Amino acid sequence: MKIKKGDKVKILTGKDQGKTGKVLQIYSDHQKVSVEGVNLLYKNMRPKKQGEAGQRIQFPAPIHISNVKLICPKTNQSTRVGYRILDNKKKVRISKKANEPID
Repeated sequence: MKIKKGDKVKILTGKDQGKTGKVLQIYSDHQKVSVEGVNLLYKNMRPKKQGEAGQRIQFPAPIHISNVKLICPKTNQSTRVGYRILDNKKKVRISKKANEPID
């Protein structure tokens, strides 16, 4: 996958279109990512003990990876991601806009 945990991404489609956020978690087997502050859902939790009140927890639900685009740290614009093999045989991600390594 071309997007990693901790990357800053922009949402391309859906109710949160245009928003940006940091990738919290990646679900590689389902091709989904969870982004901070985006696609927020509520989960109603029952009380665990008698006399305790129930809770309503808000959490970011996963989004398909095709609906997000990486934001280049150098240009601060959304960009496509490519790969380049350096002289020391190390494979790095590059920004297609800036043509610079991301990592």
